[in-house]
Amino acid sequence: MINKKTYMRKHSSFTDRIIYTNRIKIVKIINDYFKNQKLISILDVGSTNDENKSSNIIIKKLKIFKEFSAMSNQEIKDSFFKKKIIKSITENLSEREIRNFKSDVVISNATIEHVGSTKKQIKMCKNIIKLSKKYFVIITPNRLHPMEFHTKIPLIHWMPKKLHRKLLKFFGFDFLSKEQNLNLLTKNNLIDFMKILKQKKYYFFHIRFLLFKSNIILIGKKI
Repeated sequence: MINKKTYMRKHSSFTDRIIYTNRIKIVKIINDYFKNQKLISILDVGSTNDENKSSNIIIKKLKIFKEFSAMSNQEIKDSFFKKKIIKSITENLSEREIRNFKSDVVISNATIEHVGSTKKQIKMCKNIIKLSKKYFVIITPNRLHPMEFHTKIPLIHWMPKKLHRKLLKFFGFDFLSKEQNLNLLTKNNLIDFMKILKQKKYYFFHIRFLLFKSNIILIGKKI
């Protein structure tokens, strides 16, 4: 059996560099897409207090916005955000919360794969759209990429989900083996979510690593 600590330590610095590079590419895509739009406010869903240099890097490099807010299930101490709310995006939103945190753009990076079941992922998308005045952006790792960057183990995430979870548990990733902690998505999954939520104006962009699409970027216009 793989020693999890040894494996993670060996590969973490390499994958951290990849993640950072990919997020800088994502920033460029978003800045280019919105550069001619008159947008002021943006809400970051899934902000973190993690001190890793790639954490919250996307929202902090979107220079086209002036007002930054955060929604997270953990307390956000970063003064970068003008307004903050401790709340899971899969919970019901009050009219007051929607009114106070509604923004021109709502963005969420690398969060939707961690909220649980498909039902909760759809609820997250629904709430993001509710909080958006004009646009929404959802970014997630691509399940079809050969490398799974949470575990740094290749290919096994291509297996049926039940078998994938059993393999994760076997390799010592008990936390990530549970659906509520990791539920990877494909582009087609997001298309299905948009159909359910009756959203028709959205576009996909991708980041590539080793020739394969490693990150999915969905940019939608609220209708």
